Amino acid sequence: MSGTGIVIEGLRKRYGEGDAAVDALKGVDMRVAPGEVVGLIGPSGSGKSTLLKCLGAVTEPTAGRMTLGGEVIFEDGWKVRDLRALRRDRIGFVFQAPYLIPFLDVTDNVALLPMLAGVPNGESRSRALELLTALDVHHRAKAMPSRLSGGEQQRVAIARGLVNRPPVILADEPTAPLDSERAMAVVRILNTMARTFQTAIIVVTHDEKIIPTFKRIYHIRDGVTHEEAGEGREF
Repeated sequence: MSGTGIVIEGLRKRYGEGDAAVDALKGVDMRVAPGEVVGLIGPSGSGKSTLLKCLGAVTEPTAGRMTLGGEVIFEDGWKVRDLRALRRDRIGFVFQAPYLIPFLDVTDNVALLPMLAGVPNGESRSRALELLTALDVHHRAKAMPSRLSGGEQQRVAIARGLVNRPPVILADEPTAPLDSERAMAVVRILNTMARTFQTAIIVVTHDEKIIPTFKRIYHIRDGVTHEEAGEGREF
């Protein structure tokens, strides 16, 4: 997991043309080091979702430069041929809802991504069990998603996001459906995983329970980011 984590320079995104054009991002600059968890906050319509989609190689920016894990993936155009492979192998996603596959057990839910990437089944399952153990949910390895609590489902989702050992994790409102205790547990997990695997993590959140835990925060408003020091409160 060596590399520069996440580096965004002058990122712009325009929707539409002429008088109907809307500048969703107006020159965003961000840096997240390997092993660091950074918060991204802002009101609805500020550009958070657009920025996350650009970083996740779902939406093509209009201009700027993005570097993930030491590799330039965008510089006034995509520098990576296979964006699906980029999303699968280099970027981990954790969403507000776990989105576990209901007909696969916990181990298979986590092991599926490396299997799709060509990793042998045995190694894929070994990776899955290692992460499930680290996240203290290994005892549910053979359970179906419907049998898990909300907190357990979110831990499985985090394991799935990490299983391909990506240099980058994008977490979109990962604690929104959780109570305070479970939200803090997710924060601890993300910070532990960031340090252990030297993963750069961006957490998009409105959750006032977890905002004080970030050491650095990016505010985004009207398509522009502003960095500030966070409280870095113990969790």
